[in-house]
Amino acid sequence: MSELLSRRVFLGRCIAFLGSLIALMFSGVGAGYLLFPIFQRRKEDWVDLGPITDIWSGTPVKVEFVQRKHDAWMTTEQRSSAWVLTPDGKEFVAFDPRCTHLGCPYRWDDGRRQFLCPCHAAVFDIQGKVVMGPPPRPLDRYPCKLSEGRLLILPQPIQA
Repeated sequence: MSELLSRRVFLGRCIAFLGSLIALMFSGVGAGYLLFPIFQRRKEDWVDLGPITDIWSGTPVKVEFVQRKHDAWMTTEQRSSAWVLTPDGKEFVAFDPRCTHLGCPYRWDDGRRQFLCPCHAAVFDIQGKVVMGPPPRPLDRYPCKLSEGRLLILPQPIQA
C-alpha cells in the first residue's frame, strides 16, 4: 500500500509541476501581450498632402487627406482636411478646418479674402487671426514640413 501511495504522490506532484509550468508560460505570454504597447515607441504620423506645386501662392487651398491612427494593434482611418496657404511657394501654413469657437467648419471667401464661419458669424483673416465674432483665439495650425517637393503635415492642431 505504501508503494501505491508514493506513486500517487509522485504523479500528483508531476501533474502540479506541469500545470504550474503551463500556467507560467501562458501568464508570461499574456503579460507580454498586454504590456507591449506601453513600451512601444510612439512615432509621429506625418500625412502627405501631395506635391507643393498643387498649392497656389497667396490663396488658401482646402486639401483632403486620410489620417491613420495607430492604437496598440488597431489602425483606424479618418477622412479630414486642412486649409493650406503659401505666400511664396517655400513656406507653408496649414490650418485646422474647424473654427476655434465651437468647432464648426469654415470656408474661404475669395471675394472678401477671409475665412467665414457661418455658425456665429465668425470671420478670420488670411493669416487665421480673428477679425470679427466670438472665437476666443486665431485658427489652430498643423505643423508642416517639406520632403522631396511634397508637403507633409502632422494632424495634431497647435493653438495659435
